[in-house]
Amino acid sequence: MKLITEYTTSDVQCIVEKKENGEKKYVIEGVFAQADKKNRNGRVYPKPILEKAVNKYVKEQVKTHRAVGELNHPEGPTVNLDKVSHLITDLKFEGSNVVGKAQVLPTPMGKIVEGLLEGGVQLGVSTRGMGSLVQKNGAMEVGKDFILSTVDIVQDPSAPEAFVNGVMEGVDWVWNNGILSPQVIEEMETEIRTAPKAFQPEVQIREFKNFLSLIKSQI
Repeated sequence: MKLITEYTTSDVQCIVEKKENGEKKYVIEGVFAQADKKNRNGRVYPKPILEKAVNKYVKEQVKTHRAVGELNHPEGPTVNLDKVSHLITDLKFEGSNVVGKAQVLPTPMGKIVEGLLEGGVQLGVSTRGMGSLVQKNGAMEVGKDFILSTVDIVQDPSAPEAFVNGVMEGVDWVWNNGILSPQVIEEMETEIRTAPKAFQPEVQIREFKNFLSLIKSQI
């Protein structure tokens, strides 16, 4: 199974509500995912497959108030509670769109989200899940085994870290004694993340070349 992340190009809206005590409550809502449409990553989620995954997530996570997400994507499918920034309170299909609503939580990461929104920063959402991919009709179609892990709050993924996220997304994840763990790439990721900021572009290029060499050696 692959770790699959998708940035939604549709803008999400931030609604600021006031609680009875006068405190502000931040809510993000909009299109969280789309079915039957080739996205910017060249992937297609057939509606029956995405619908099944969303319904399962709503039943097991949203309705039990456990549907939390993070600020930015981590390297794996597991939600890290110390990085949680929001609680997804609603998720449903409207046509081919999955429309959602998330409440920003008063956690350290949630406070960062609030600060960004207060400063006028346009944030987006990105789904994170696990599943297989099959080449079909010029696109990578997500398989029937797709599992939706959560929806994270992100900025545009074309940031410098995009290479790291892209590599980690391509890693095969396997169940090992009940724990999901990556099979490869960990050393490359560590090299990039621990490099001094001034040298990160050079390290990213070097590790990217190493990554391409690794791919060629496996073809």
